Amino acid sequence: MTNPIHTRFETALQHLPLVAILRGLTPTEAEPVAQTLYQAGFRLIEVPLNSPDPFTSIARIRQCLPDDALVGAGTVLEASDVSRLQAIGGELVVMPHADTSVISAAKALGLICMPGIVTPTEAFAALKAGANALKLFPAELVSPAIMKAMRPILPKGTRLFPVGGITPDTMAPFLATGASGFGLGSALYSPGVSLAQLSRQAECFVAAWKAQCVA
Repeated sequence: MTNPIHTRFETALQHLPLVAILRGLTPTEAEPVAQTLYQAGFRLIEVPLNSPDPFTSIARIRQCLPDDALVGAGTVLEASDVSRLQAIGGELVVMPHADTSVISAAKALGLICMPGIVTPTEAFAALKAGANALKLFPAELVSPAIMKAMRPILPKGTRLFPVGGITPDTMAPFLATGASGFGLGSALYSPGVSLAQLSRQAECFVAAWKAQCVA
């Protein structure tokens, strides 16, 4: 039986495979920030759990966006956080590491899991545990050259998302060596950014993705 969350994830990736990382977001900012990103084209949004009151922000974002958006948590370190996320309607579990107990917890609940990996050993362990995509983190360490070397040994169709220091100008080398999408942090959102500035930054990322994918 097809998991509807997985179907929605596939649709979101086809629309725009860029994950907005809203580190430092507060609950009062959650709805306007999420709606601004959605209007710019984003369909994948995460609030790291080291943000202020992250589960409240995630719940508010989930409630205010249509079902074609997937919302979840980043910096997920414990399996217990996965069940808490699922209880408020979250669909994405994003991790800085490849703890297989967290991946397995997400898989058991039918959620989308994107663990962080640096080495082939971590990549294969994460995939075996049920990861839906791999977060190459930090991207400053896992360079395009390293990703190019890893790509042929990974199972066909493995999705690789560089995260860390990504800007509209640094996407092209990763795309040329097999990136499936990107996680976008402070170059997209930082606490206190105005909605007008956020909209401009979001539009720059969307335009860069579309230009480089068409080229």
